[in-house]
Amino acid sequence: MIKNFFRIFFLFIIISTSIVNSSENEIYQKIDVFGEVLEKINKEYVDEIDQSESMDSAINGLLQSLDPYSAYMTPETFNQMQTETSGEFGGLGIEVSMEAGVVKVISPIDDTPASKAGIKAGDYIVKIDNIQVQGKSLSEAVELMRGPVGSAIELTIRRIGEKKALKFNIIRKIIEIQSVKSDILEKNIGYIRLTSFNENSGEQIKKKIKELEDKKEVKAYILDLRNNPGGLLSQAIRISDFFLENGEIVSTKSRKASENRKWFAKKGDLTNGKTLIVMINYGSASASEIVAGALKDHKRAILLGENSFGKGSVQSIIPLKNEGAIRLTVAKYYLPSGKSISEVGVSPDIEIDEESDDFQIKTKTDNQLNYALKLLNG
Repeated sequence: MIKNFFRIFFLFIIISTSIVNSSENEIYQKIDVFGEVLEKINKEYVDEIDQSESMDSAINGLLQSLDPYSAYMTPETFNQMQTETSGEFGGLGIEVSMEAGVVKVISPIDDTPASKAGIKAGDYIVKIDNIQVQGKSLSEAVELMRGPVGSAIELTIRRIGEKKALKFNIIRKIIEIQSVKSDILEKNIGYIRLTSFNENSGEQIKKKIKELEDKKEVKAYILDLRNNPGGLLSQAIRISDFFLENGEIVSTKSRKASENRKWFAKKGDLTNGKTLIVMINYGSASASEIVAGALKDHKRAILLGENSFGKGSVQSIIPLKNEGAIRLTVAKYYLPSGKSISEVGVSPDIEIDEESDDFQIKTKTDNQLNYALKLLNG
């Protein structure tokens, strides 16, 4: 019996080794094919090519075949990302991803050139200054959108529901985001709008809640996360904790079990359990979805609006030997219920379609906000 065991054991090792070797051989064969294809292109293609650029495109193609958020950054692009360019370069104020080879708008940010021009979440950017986006990497497309402050750019947009392409002429500006706005609305409803999750967002919201509580006896709160493309995970956790007494906020799961993490709320709801409505739409992504999902799962808030974007993954910037880098998805977010946000987003408890994307309180054209106020005031 012992002899039979060892025979089976050694047979298993031989088969396993054979499978590994077979897999490695197949990979080497593919690398040989790739080299042959590159050689044929270099010799036979109608136009002369830059082989270095072709290799960069191949690397980026590999990464973007994984998901819309993984990408390759050349040494030049990586260096630009790390360099402070305040006062030198301007932007449009949009968060973007890549889908089917086209740049997709996750969300325009409030009071930025893109928002004021009428760019909407879900728009597809097909041309930048008449340059086709198809075939370019996300980093290349973003680089095309950057430029000197005050310079003009034309975006050609494809929008769901529109038969013809739309063109927007936008002037680049320095993007300075005031991430938190607040007000007391009718019948003592506290309103807080958060447009991004930056390093100061948590402290600003904490301050705004205190100011609102000091001004009047606030009876309920509205937290507006519409068109908020996300930002820092740490701030999403902190802001969720402001409204919870206990329980899990979010977890991340990666390929390595040792890197899986969970975050929990600490005792102390800053609003003392007052009724809370969280407003979301298709432009609410990433950190916004973590906050909305955690508060929904704990039945701490009523979610109102439209289904969120569905960006539930964690990206890490990994430097390379050539001084470039890759942005690689290394983990996914999971809500307290165990559900993943990726590609499905967070669904509202009360679905109300936008009739206007003008989120300025004083205009009175915001049907979603008007519905929330009606709900809280009975």
